[in-house]
Amino acid sequence: MFTRLTAVAAPLPIANVDTDMVIPARFMKALSRTGLGRHLFQELRYTPDGLEREDFVLNRGATRGAQILIADRNFGCGSSREHAVWALRDFGIRCVIAPSFGDIFSNNARKNGLLLIRLPAAICDRLRDEVALAQFAPMTVDLVEQRLTLASGEGIDFAIDPDDRRTLLDGRDDIARTLRHEAAIARFETAA
Repeated sequence: MFTRLTAVAAPLPIANVDTDMVIPARFMKALSRTGLGRHLFQELRYTPDGLEREDFVLNRGATRGAQILIADRNFGCGSSREHAVWALRDFGIRCVIAPSFGDIFSNNARKNGLLLIRLPAAICDRLRDEVALAQFAPMTVDLVEQRLTLASGEGIDFAIDPDDRRTLLDGRDDIARTLRHEAAIARFETAA
């Protein structure tokens, strides 16, 4: 369930982050959703020797535990791997803000409780700058009010598909949404 989140946001000013960059295929051998977070952005976060890159945003002080990512356009493009969303969630990311997202990634995000907020590129650029200037002070994402509130107190409204919003607010995946109609399904099956 997602209603309101107050957390640190990490700026990721890289366009066209594909799902292989989010979680390389070699780490997708397990069917479990847990443990994938340690390989999130593997090539960006670690050297070939496995040491953390000091210059990568999720390896630095306040942003190490970020739960909000402010990305650039076309985030989550590429293959349809659901593991990309699982890795983000396992790491602790609950919301990604970007100008645009890959279509299949968007569907996987909704199914797995990851809030995606689409804002114009100019606003995303400004947000990335502002969170850094505010020394990564927490911001608030309010899905009920559909509003971001920055540490400065500035509010930014956002729109989200009503069905995606309801799915996230209720905390139900596709199966749980179908099971809400279990009595009607049973009546139908009995009548058949």
